[in-house]
Amino acid sequence: MKFGFMEDFRNPLPWRRPSADLYRAILEQIVRGEQLGYDNVWLTEHHFTADGYNPSLLPTAAAVAARTERIRIGTFVLLLPFQHPVRVAEDATCVDILSGGRFDLGVGQGYAHQEFEALCMPREERSARLAEGVDLVQRLWREERVTFDGRFTKVRDLSLSPRPVQQPHPPLWIGARTAQATRRAARLGCHLMATLGPDPAPAYVATLRQCGRNPDDFSIAQLRMVYVARSEDQAWEDTQEHIFSMMQYYGEILAEANDAPGDDQMWTIERPQDIRSSGFGRAVMIGTPDQVAEKLERFRRDYLCTHFIMSTQLPGMDPRKATRSLELFAREVLPGFR
Repeated sequence: MKFGFMEDFRNPLPWRRPSADLYRAILEQIVRGEQLGYDNVWLTEHHFTADGYNPSLLPTAAAVAARTERIRIGTFVLLLPFQHPVRVAEDATCVDILSGGRFDLGVGQGYAHQEFEALCMPREERSARLAEGVDLVQRLWREERVTFDGRFTKVRDLSLSPRPVQQPHPPLWIGARTAQATRRAARLGCHLMATLGPDPAPAYVATLRQCGRNPDDFSIAQLRMVYVARSEDQAWEDTQEHIFSMMQYYGEILAEANDAPGDDQMWTIERPQDIRSSGFGRAVMIGTPDQVAEKLERFRRDYLCTHFIMSTQLPGMDPRKATRSLELFAREVLPGFR
């Protein structure tokens, strides 16, 4: 497995600091992650949130590219229905060039009702917009000249210039939580990004085979919450308030979206101190290096995964704490899984 970590640059009110200070600290954390030997950093996106969830991934990716030399930079995920596919292809190409060919483009269809409502975009169009956008981005990267007569986007005799460093193009991923979205990722010939909910990887592999594709040519990323400290008590003291803040947000928007089984009951915990003893608390990888390694070994046996992504920099957490967790994981957990 490749090992990476996710950054969302969220800045919730109870722990708010100047945005410039937070962004600077997270960039320093990413540089430290590269020094520690992590394979990937993944950037994630939402829009119009009270906590400043990063809405602009490709400029952020360019900033990361300018500060790093080896670590791969990816989006998990860029919400493609809200972007013009030609600009996505151009901007992603620019990041690939600036990074020397270290960029992965992960896209998704989005789910938060308030984002679609704010942009006056019918939410029921999101799947069609995603599929059409992926098709156009792929064609722009693969073909010399493109004429495209889509439902949402039309271009005539368009030639992308400059071209990406990676050929034929940077890896293209699709985030999926439902069976339908998983099958779409396989049909479109994209790598898979999995997150909350049942494991979509078996259905993805089966659909790849049905489409005549070799699953060995494709990657599967899985996102999990990971935090390591010298004691279990310290790990939970550092994280529980931030987890509660984060999951209240996801619980609300996922319940409203209700796209996957269980979304309407995603978060029912009423106090931060109750998380540790809950089913959620037992599932997340929070604790000492030995405890986290034991959970990671079970995960490795039970899930198909080529790229393990850690959510360690929790919303509002002092970046120094998350960096210490990444350091401890790199020193005491990661070597056993290399």
